[in-house]
Amino acid sequence: MEKINVGVLGATGMVGQRYIKHLENHPWFKVTYVAASPRSAGKIYKDAVANRWLIGADIPADVANLTVQDANDAKLALGKCKFVFSALEMDKDAIKALEAAYAAEGIPVVSNASANRWTDDVPMLVPEINYSHLDIIKKQQEAHGWKKGFIVVKPNCSLQTYMMPLHALIMAGYPVKRMIVTTEQAVSGAGYPGVPSYDMIDNIVPYIGGEEEKTEKECLKILGKVNGSKIENASAPLVSSTCTRVPVIDGHTASVNLEFDLPEDKKPSLEEIERVWTSYTSVPQELNLPSAPEHPIVVRHEENRPQPRRDRETEKGMACVIGRLRKCNVFDVKFVALSHNTKRGAALGGILNAELLKAKGFFDAL
Repeated sequence: MEKINVGVLGATGMVGQRYIKHLENHPWFKVTYVAASPRSAGKIYKDAVANRWLIGADIPADVANLTVQDANDAKLALGKCKFVFSALEMDKDAIKALEAAYAAEGIPVVSNASANRWTDDVPMLVPEINYSHLDIIKKQQEAHGWKKGFIVVKPNCSLQTYMMPLHALIMAGYPVKRMIVTTEQAVSGAGYPGVPSYDMIDNIVPYIGGEEEKTEKECLKILGKVNGSKIENASAPLVSSTCTRVPVIDGHTASVNLEFDLPEDKKPSLEEIERVWTSYTSVPQELNLPSAPEHPIVVRHEENRPQPRRDRETEKGMACVIGRLRKCNVFDVKFVALSHNTKRGAALGGILNAELLKAKGFFDAL
């Protein structure tokens, strides 16, 4: 198979570096274009990230000698790549305008940035859950006059701890009414250099700006449906979250308490919940996408699992690992869930989005 040439916007940042590392030897995609801020533009990539490369020992050889371009000029990507991964770190309005500029040039944007997550006609994609939201891309293109370009985004990394377990239960006929989610999020989620070490070592920070709002609201768009030219949010579940930063490098953990929207005699047993989770698969598994986990949800029975250091790499960092499933004295059940925030929650999740787009034919016309 001839590989598709791809670009990375924000290529010198932490998420951009992760895209480049995860795309090394990818069976479908090849990085041929890197772009970043004007201060990096014109430099050879290995020089632009000198002393800042933190993803493995070596920069992938086929990217190391690429010249970094100015990400602010979408036209520079023409002829050099078919679509781009966006790992831009700028003002949200500037990101929205720039991602739209690439789409207008006929270059699809698979974004890790949050700027377009609440744009009505932009899918906020978790491939196992809302793959049907890709149906809105045609409407998005019509609305903007884009012939080949479009924008797809991924959700906040904290959602990955509970979205697939939640969706699995809903699809099995067990709707959820309310949830309380308390996250313990890794420092890598703050980027580099991130939270100062003196604030993080021997400490927990009980606030991450904007994170609780994302955790409470983004799930409703993901669980929503396409209605004409926009995506309508689901009405449930109601989510209350507390998001904290903990001294862990990678791996977001969440304690989840949930209540089913069902009569008492219709609520699932713990055994049934586990059956639902462990049998859960979806379109990425059916299509055998390269980055898709064989088992999207993994349940552990040890009383002290999941743990970030032991479990974050499960299914190459793409699974949701659940433990401590038990009855809740206030709601119905409670459990602890873990996801790898810089793999499923960031670049590798974005790559899985692109794999789904390719498999569904959205890059055929490029």
